Amino acid sequence: MAQPRVVTIHYTLTNDQGEELDSSRVEGREPLSYLEGAQNIIGGLENALNEKNAGDQVKVSVEPGEGYGEVNEELVQPVPRSAFEGVDTIEPGMQFQAQTPGGPQVVRVVEVGDETVTIDANHPLAGETLHFDVEVVEAREATDEEQEHGHAH
Repeated sequence: MAQPRVVTIHYTLTNDQGEELDSSRVEGREPLSYLEGAQNIIGGLENALNEKNAGDQVKVSVEPGEGYGEVNEELVQPVPRSAFEGVDTIEPGMQFQAQTPGGPQVVRVVEVGDETVTIDANHPLAGETLHFDVEVVEAREATDEEQEHGHAH
């Protein structure tokens, strides 16, 4: 089996409307490094970058199933307003960390009523086709320590 690599990329992410959602090419941002096979980035993007090397340019569209998944309506739920005890103002778009049986999870407020607050625990990019414009900056063998830790250093 080939030695896992650490791949460093510059990327720009846009949605179907062409709106820029994220970019490492912004002043002050560093390129993104990830350890191949460690699920550090979404599967659809990693698959498209397999065997790419420094200097390679790649444009890839990632469908929801290979990105952040489809929207799961079961993750959109009303909760009692009392669950936000100590929070004076609750507005749509706000994010909170909720304690769930599976551990902490970020939820987004989508609607605020008198008695309930509707939250959405889907990833904000769930259901979206993601369009990446990528430049591979570097690709090198991962160190033993990086492999043990499961991420690039």
